[in-house]
Amino acid sequence: MTAPPPDAPVRLAVENGVATLTLDRPATKNALTPDHWSELGAAVAAVAASEARVLVVTGAGGDFCAGADLGSGPGGERHPLDRMDRITGPLIALHELPIPVLAAVDGVAVGAGWSLALCADFVVATRRSRFSQIFARRGLSLDTGASWLLPRLVGLHTAKRLAYFAEMLSAGEAYEFGLVTWLVGDGEMDDMVARLTRELAAAPPVALRLDKALLDHAHQRTFREAVAAENVAQLVNFATDAPAAKAAFTAGTAVTFSGRWQL
Repeated sequence: MTAPPPDAPVRLAVENGVATLTLDRPATKNALTPDHWSELGAAVAAVAASEARVLVVTGAGGDFCAGADLGSGPGGERHPLDRMDRITGPLIALHELPIPVLAAVDGVAVGAGWSLALCADFVVATRRSRFSQIFARRGLSLDTGASWLLPRLVGLHTAKRLAYFAEMLSAGEAYEFGLVTWLVGDGEMDDMVARLTRELAAAPPVALRLDKALLDHAHQRTFREAVAAENVAQLVNFATDAPAAKAAFTAGTAVTFSGRWQL
């Protein structure tokens, strides 16, 4: 995998099974132009093709992401629908990434930037973080997946509140709504992210991948269909990391999950 240059607006590093994707446009609070969103999509594709077991998405300069860069101009000859596809395509890819994704949010996460965080499986935020579905203040309706993500996370009425009023939530308010998974103090983010990614990188990768698929598709299945999907997932685990876990439990030793097919 070829790493982007150190001054790239979207930087990717992979180490010890942990991929870190950093938005680096601090002058715009990490707001991204359509070209930058395309670079984000390329980085997500690189993670999918790598050996990473977990992805961290974060922002440089004390902010997460202020969404789309509205000062980037009209977009030349491109049709507006094409420009929207360039922004939303990477978010779809991120949401569908089979490995665990953790958003580390400091400062602002608004508009498409908040959608970016909500596409992750977990959100860790500092107490100085702020969140807004800011679209209505700009004369816009929800986009970048917010209309799908929010009702599933907070229910329909609260989702409408966040959309209609476009209020700026404090980190504490977002945590109370369940939109932040872990809330940490200033200076505690790095330690928390390191602990979580260490645990996720050491977990059985195939089992977690199957769990993610089961949970993400649960709303589309009946109970009977969900149980049937679980049964198939367990058959995969029986020939992957479950034998090593059983042997380690019997021997009283630590287990290393390889994620490799054993048949």
